Amino acid sequence: MLCTESWYCKHLPKPTIHNEALPIVPSTRDLGITIASNLSLSLHINDIVSRAHKRAMLIYRTFEFHDVNLLVRAYKTYVRPLVECNSVVWSPFNLQDIDAIESVQRRFTKRLPGLGLCPYCVRLQHLNIQSLELRRLHSDLIWCYKIISGLVDKLYKKSTSDVRTNFFCERVVNVWNKLPSNRAIAT
Repeated sequence: MLCTESWYCKHLPKPTIHNEALPIVPSTRDLGITIASNLSLSLHINDIVSRAHKRAMLIYRTFEFHDVNLLVRAYKTYVRPLVECNSVVWSPFNLQDIDAIESVQRRFTKRLPGLGLCPYCVRLQHLNIQSLELRRLHSDLIWCYKIISGLVDKLYKKSTSDVRTNFFCERVVNVWNKLPSNRAIAT
């Protein structure tokens, strides 16, 4: 959606600093996260997925001897941080984005010797690793624990629009409240 078509551009004055109109851009990068003008994180997700696929392929091509344990350790060290860094901020909610991120691990594990014909869930069990979606949920819950325990400043749920419903401070509350009362989470 172009800015000229958005509600903001039609109904509100253009923002200025010292009487200079600020340009309205389709996306911006802040703290390493690309955010579109409609608050979509798909641009960011597409970027990290692309870089993660390239890095995973580089790992697979670099090692002449394809020892599964070595390849998985390299993947965990060099690829997984790309798709997990700051995920509390940009965690996807669209199925397309969730699948795109999971495709990195799905493709990497499928190329491992002896695992190509196994279903993804079986590969994860065999390698003793979790899906990236589950890892993001764990990360969300750990942050929630830290917030509630006073280890970080508290966040207040103050949603004024549907756009924010998938932000961390909104999406984690329901999952947190469904956890058993003995909420023991390893940090």
